[in-house]
Amino acid sequence: MQNLIIRAIAPGDNAALAVIIRKALEEFGAAKPGTVYYDDSTDHLFELFNATPCAEYFTAEYNGTIVGGAGIFPTEGLPANTCELVKMYLTPSARGTGLGRTLIAHCLETAAAAGFEQVYLETMPELKQAVRVYEKFGFNYLTAPIGNTGHDGCGIWMLKQIA
Repeated sequence: MQNLIIRAIAPGDNAALAVIIRKALEEFGAAKPGTVYYDDSTDHLFELFNATPCAEYFTAEYNGTIVGGAGIFPTEGLPANTCELVKMYLTPSARGTGLGRTLIAHCLETAAAAGFEQVYLETMPELKQAVRVYEKFGFNYLTAPIGNTGHDGCGIWMLKQIA
């Protein structure tokens, strides 16, 4: 994708990112309780990530339009030196372009540079395409969740060693 910019989240990104996240979950039949769909923080990502040490969120912008984002977050209750890959969502037009892989790679690099040794994620069976990408990145399945994400609507848990 030419004219693609991946940058740190800005205060003006909140509304567009919340729409992308919720519409993606609706599209895949995953807009259910216990997911980010109902999190109040989905509407306040800039504030959440800027108030949390070692948290980073990246906005993907194509030709001046926000087309997705992803971040890392030191979720409470995770093992030492572990962060979570969070809120990885794209618009339909951005899917299949390699942007998701680019965002994941950027998040993994950022996590490693921050000293994290593992990256955890939670997702849902409805998001099959994303799960396949996580598998290709070397995320391994877990049999139960770890950490205190508050997302009991997610039924897939994965972990990747990065150090």
